Amino acid sequence: MRLLYIDIDSLRPDHMGCYGYHRNTTPHIDQLAKESTRFTNIYISDAPCLPSRTALWSGRTGFHTGVVNHGGVASQPYIEGRNRGHQDVFSRTGWMQALAKTGMKTVTISPFGQRHAAWHWYASFNEIYNTGKNGGERADEIAPVALDWLERNGQDENWFLHINLWDPHTPFRSPEDFGEPFADDPLPEWFTEEMWQRCWNGFGAHSAQEPNGLTGEEGFPTLPRHLNSIDSMDAVRKWVDNYDTGILYADLWVGRIIDKLRDLGIYEDTIIVIGADHGENIGELNIWGDHQTADEITCKVPLLIRWPGISETERVDNALHYHFDWAATAIELLGGTVPDNWDGQSFAEAFRTGEESGRDYVVTSQGTWSCQRGVRFDYQGDDYICLRTYHDGYKDLDEVMLYNLTQDPHEETNLVDELPHVADKAMSLLAEWQQNQMFTSKYDVDPLMTVMREGGPFYTRGRLPQYIERLKATGRAAAAEKLAKRHPDEL
Repeated sequence: MRLLYIDIDSLRPDHMGCYGYHRNTTPHIDQLAKESTRFTNIYISDAPCLPSRTALWSGRTGFHTGVVNHGGVASQPYIEGRNRGHQDVFSRTGWMQALAKTGMKTVTISPFGQRHAAWHWYASFNEIYNTGKNGGERADEIAPVALDWLERNGQDENWFLHINLWDPHTPFRSPEDFGEPFADDPLPEWFTEEMWQRCWNGFGAHSAQEPNGLTGEEGFPTLPRHLNSIDSMDAVRKWVDNYDTGILYADLWVGRIIDKLRDLGIYEDTIIVIGADHGENIGELNIWGDHQTADEITCKVPLLIRWPGISETERVDNALHYHFDWAATAIELLGGTVPDNWDGQSFAEAFRTGEESGRDYVVTSQGTWSCQRGVRFDYQGDDYICLRTYHDGYKDLDEVMLYNLTQDPHEETNLVDELPHVADKAMSLLAEWQQNQMFTSKYDVDPLMTVMREGGPFYTRGRLPQYIERLKATGRAAAAEKLAKRHPDEL
């Protein structure tokens, strides 16, 4: 069997046509969706990029791998110490090793490992193609490598090919001659003057006045699509248009990859999966073009699976799953055994029969731009997420935030005071999850607390004095005072 996994960085499902978006951002993926199962409730366990892909490729949460950050101790796996054997745990029980045991040749075409020095992530790949620009590549620099690999190897049996595209990720990089494909399309309705003004008056890393960082850094002069501030509704439109253009540009190359499968005569017999490492906030919680919380927008990802003989017609699965659950399912469907240390749970039997069987709730985690955990659960027929903030990363994040996602998909109204009993339910689920993680961990630490003890999120650590001065200089003295009261020990 052949398995092609196209992994599109920063792709949020609600900006894809097959998930109901009104713009034609994903025409080729939408065609594939007509022959696939489309999953509507897939969540990463740990955000952003490094923790997410570490979790997917290991089958384990960041609590169990130790990786929840992009720098510091918790950006590297736990050290196994004197009991480590000839191979470490990633080599012995990782996703690629489990696939290799089924007879699959494993291949990645991605700069991800180099970008994050994620050497553990390479474990048990047979072939590694690093495109060499640390995630700054466009699809036209990555997909041709994949097309060449398919030309040389595609008709062989039993391979897993991971292709990692980055175009929706900031900074926006689609070629200028690709034009402005969405210039005549309306914005999503939730982008209003009131919403923009609220964001402009707000604060935080990658907020409307600081979309490139924390202190008003200039952006990327060689990339004309990217903006240095979101200072008007015209800028809001440009930002959304450029994100959507990045999706469309990636989709163009997805179409060419699928065409190559057809040209080789292997399309009908190839498993095709479309997914992402995380979503992308485009204004939610006043975060623009980044993935900085444990919220719905950062942690919910698309998943399409076209599996010959099982899922070849359009189907929707609304069950609640982690992203590594599909990895466990793939192992089982290919005849393998899910390793005992995995948090990922196979839903293979439900997938075979076209039924839905998922989890009661999932817990998400963020340790890079804020320190936060989220609980995604259902209550009385509505979808909720409750966020517990341990460090705000100098954003306007309350200690506990509760959102009814069914009625408020962009997280504009915190219901924690109105529905304290629902927030209490979420906190009890979080405590239950944390207890389970502690009892099943081989280590005596919670890596998110390691981040806290190091001084907070990696990308904002130590930058509060500088940011307070910027807030004062830009007419946001009240925000400066608020952050100073929250973090007196960091001044």
